[in-house]
Amino acid sequence: MRAAVLQEIGQDKLEVLDDVEAVGFGPGKVRIRVRATGLCHSDLSAMSGVLPQPAPFVPGHEGAGEILEVGDGVGHLKAGDRVVVCWLPACGACPACKRGQTELCLAGFMNAGTPNFRRAGGDVFGFAGTGTFTEEVVVDAGCAVPIPDDVPFDIAALIGCGVTTGLGAALNTADVEAGSSVAVIGCGGVGISAIQGARLKGAAEIVAVDPVASRRESALRFGATQAVSPDELADAKQQVTAGEGFDYVFEVVGKSATARTAYDNTRRGGTLVVVGAGAMDDFLQLNMFELFFDEKRILPSMYGGGDVLRSYERTIALWRAGRIDLEGLITHRVQLSEINEALDQMRTGTSLRTCIEI
Repeated sequence: MRAAVLQEIGQDKLEVLDDVEAVGFGPGKVRIRVRATGLCHSDLSAMSGVLPQPAPFVPGHEGAGEILEVGDGVGHLKAGDRVVVCWLPACGACPACKRGQTELCLAGFMNAGTPNFRRAGGDVFGFAGTGTFTEEVVVDAGCAVPIPDDVPFDIAALIGCGVTTGLGAALNTADVEAGSSVAVIGCGGVGISAIQGARLKGAAEIVAVDPVASRRESALRFGATQAVSPDELADAKQQVTAGEGFDYVFEVVGKSATARTAYDNTRRGGTLVVVGAGAMDDFLQLNMFELFFDEKRILPSMYGGGDVLRSYERTIALWRAGRIDLEGLITHRVQLSEINEALDQMRTGTSLRTCIEI
């Protein structure tokens, strides 16, 4: 079968190969025919080595498709079911799950070190234990979440990561207060979803910050009240908050420099929400006096900071009701053979989400 493979960490191109086999099927597993997958910036981060991932590997973790077969012991799924791929499934038994913090369950990460694929030359891993830039993938049954028949595969794929992450950051982690002021730094698919979440919660002012003009224009369509480049943020802070700082600032880039900017633009007693996935050797520097004196809350948001299955259901309900726009997030569509074109669209910022149709 066909799959897009990164041979070595640090390479910037994927090879679309037709000799890849999905492996690991057995009890507790399902085989999924992938129909659509989104390209998330985390895929690029794994390719560059910012996020740890053994290679060679098939990127992709934001996918949807249909069940081809189920292994022994899988009773809640059957062949033909439409599913979204969940790269962070909850085991239900670990301490984090028992506390209700299912987004912190490590069961899914344990799968990242087990090969999902094979070629004649050896094992091939799947990013984050999945790997959706392929025609078929075998995953734990918990990674396959049924979706209603009226949810298209491309929309379902977005729910699998970017939308859940961005919406959840605003709805779950920050719990944005109505009438508040918000700034979102980084307005790709996740940042736009955070903007939609802040709008849903009733934020009075939402300032979108991004260096790419097309993304700033998109942010206005999705609910931002104004959109500025990074060097215009100081003026926006003065205009919107009289220089005090925003009630909530979302960092959706994953770099210490933008996290520091986000902190500096959060008002005293306000909330900084860290959404971007950064590198282990990129350190955010804060001094002990400012931490004490400013009393700013720093809230990391892992996969939207809430129960993933409930978040999926909520997102579908909001989409059905017309309260959020998911179709508009898909700015480009490509075939698997054009995957490197999609990578370039992400790197240059010309896309919010590129859908790879498989």
